[in-house]
Amino acid sequence: MNTNTEQTRKLAETLRSLSLEPSFQTVESPVRKNRRLVLSIAMFALAISAIAVAFFWPDIAPRLKTALQPEVVTSGTAQTDGEPSVTPSRAGSGTGSPIPSANSPRLASAPEITGSGFVVAPRIVTVFSKYEGEIASIGVRIGDRVEAGQIIVGIDDVSADFSLEQARADNDAAKLVLDGKILALKQADSSLRRNVALSAKSAVSIQSVEEAQTARDTASNAVDQARQSYARAQLGVQIAQEHVDALTVRAPISGTVTRLDARIGGRVLARIDSIKENESLLTITDTKNLVIDADVAETNIGELRPGLRGEAVLDGFPDKPFAIEILQLWPVASAEKGTITLRLALLNPPDGIMPNMAARIRISTVPAQQSGDNLQ
Repeated sequence: MNTNTEQTRKLAETLRSLSLEPSFQTVESPVRKNRRLVLSIAMFALAISAIAVAFFWPDIAPRLKTALQPEVVTSGTAQTDGEPSVTPSRAGSGTGSPIPSANSPRLASAPEITGSGFVVAPRIVTVFSKYEGEIASIGVRIGDRVEAGQIIVGIDDVSADFSLEQARADNDAAKLVLDGKILALKQADSSLRRNVALSAKSAVSIQSVEEAQTARDTASNAVDQARQSYARAQLGVQIAQEHVDALTVRAPISGTVTRLDARIGGRVLARIDSIKENESLLTITDTKNLVIDADVAETNIGELRPGLRGEAVLDGFPDKPFAIEILQLWPVASAEKGTITLRLALLNPPDGIMPNMAARIRISTVPAQQSGDNLQ
């Protein structure tokens, strides 16, 4: 009887210890109770997930492997709205990234080379005065458009005018001397013919004929000398006239006046001295035939050649990109920057473009006939 009672008591204590309800000796707070409940639920969910993954793994594994497999470009293309589209396909076998074959088509986005540079005017002429003088008039202002041959600066030089008048007077005098010598030659020639006719009739001596011949030869030599003097006088007039004409400075090319140093009343030196002193009258720039000189990394030299096209954007016109074409590759690379310079033609640039504007470029390594619409 006592044995059964003792066993019953021990069993009751064991069941009480396994009970979730707090005993009278230990009372848990509501916070700890909630934490224990959440932990139990989380462990139960993890166990269920592990069982589900283990059960469905044969179906999930092939799909996961296919999703992670890299894609390659197939040799077939589909035509949509006139543009070729590339159809991707999965690798047939093997692991890792597949290597495209040499016959696989080029991707839709063509390789590009980028760089930066500036707008350049290849034709810039600095105008000097050929002769010394005082600036009397200026017919242009900075920004004016001029045409070749247009008068831009007038220079006064009184000595040049005097030299021209003197040359003209010397020319007139030489012409009078020549005319007199020609007249003397005609008289000597007539005398010689008359003496020859009289000598045939024995009316005059042979000595008279010889003297007439000598006079005629002397007159002929005098005419030749007078002609030379007259030619020198004419050349003197041309030189003096050229000096006076050069004092009227004309535009050597058509373009825009981008610099003006001349001032009315100022004195200019002759061209040789002006160049030494760097004292020009003005500068004319051909702003209608501009190019871009841009630098690109020299590592791209193998991909570049004249004729390739691309696109340029000017910092002054960021919303107006336009097409460009390589005209020339500079024959020397820059050792300091590790770049090569490209000279680029501007195809339909925006209005208002100016020299020295900053430009950003991109060149497609695909020839123009292949890139086609991408550069339109």
